[in-house]
Amino acid sequence: MANSARKPAEGTVLEIQIHPSDIRRRVWYFFLTRRQIRWAAAVAAAVVLFLGLNAVLAPQVVGNLLSRSRYESLVAERARHGERLQDLTAQMAALDGASEELHLKMNRIYTTYGLRNDETSAGQGYPIAPRSVPESIYAGAIRRGSTLEAKISEQLRVLGSFIDEIQSFESAHGDQVLTTPSVSPLNRDEFVLTSPFGNRRSPFTKERDFHPGLDLAASTGTEIHAPAAGVVVFAGRYPLRQSVSWWRYGNLVALRNGERFITLFGHCEEVLVKSGQRVAQGDVIATVGNTGWSTNPHLHYEVRVLGEDGEFTPVDPRIYILDHRWRDEEQLLVRARMAPDLRDYEPLPRLIGR
Repeated sequence: MANSARKPAEGTVLEIQIHPSDIRRRVWYFFLTRRQIRWAAAVAAAVVLFLGLNAVLAPQVVGNLLSRSRYESLVAERARHGERLQDLTAQMAALDGASEELHLKMNRIYTTYGLRNDETSAGQGYPIAPRSVPESIYAGAIRRGSTLEAKISEQLRVLGSFIDEIQSFESAHGDQVLTTPSVSPLNRDEFVLTSPFGNRRSPFTKERDFHPGLDLAASTGTEIHAPAAGVVVFAGRYPLRQSVSWWRYGNLVALRNGERFITLFGHCEEVLVKSGQRVAQGDVIATVGNTGWSTNPHLHYEVRVLGEDGEFTPVDPRIYILDHRWRDEEQLLVRARMAPDLRDYEPLPRLIGR
């Protein structure tokens, strides 16, 4: 309990007494000067002002804290969307590569059938104009993704038209399809390309010469398959007295594949067909050997195409091996569409090219 009944001493203005509820306990006296009262009043006013400001500012502070938390949440969500965007862009880039590979394979099929793909109704469909997107930290990725999307859509449209035209051609030219070399004569996991088509340095003379086929190294006895349906026009060793060049092929099998092609298989170990025999694509016709002018067991494989002059001219067999992926297929197609100046190849002998 407090009261101020006692007369204050000189210089004091206020006496405060604190009486405990137990009369046996002492009474506390406090004397405040005017200066102390003013100081206490100022402190009290400051406390009241502080509490008042807190009451006013607390909602704003809490709101700011909530806004910052929301901002950080939005930043984290944007980062997740950015990572997802990068993943989707990478997937679209892989799809773009796959569609380009299909486009390249379709061009190889056109070339194999002797068609000109620049005359197709599909068109090429390029270039693709980039789509306009708002500027942001992800604008580059969004722009790349939208461009890939447009490009892939156009590629698929072109491929769809190519497929329709190829199917129409195959329906109308069934015999040509069966007799067009289109697969590897060796299983793709059983050979290594050691000498490609074209100019090279001869392993025997060490001089530059023209190699009219492919040398596919494989183990002796590896089965050789017919790359297309045809008729055996030669099987065995070409007589030395008639041609030294063709005698060097060792044991040789020659197939007449329809009207357009003759395929040759040299250095065989064992010949499993005979002249006049009909074979289907995939039939085993011989085995890999090391006969004739050969430094190691391998298959010498040639594809010759009937030209306008009535002669069978050698072409790069890789164009006609559609079940194998070559590293330089684009360059192969470019060279195939050009008219190569072939002068130093050995013409087919009478027993084969009649």
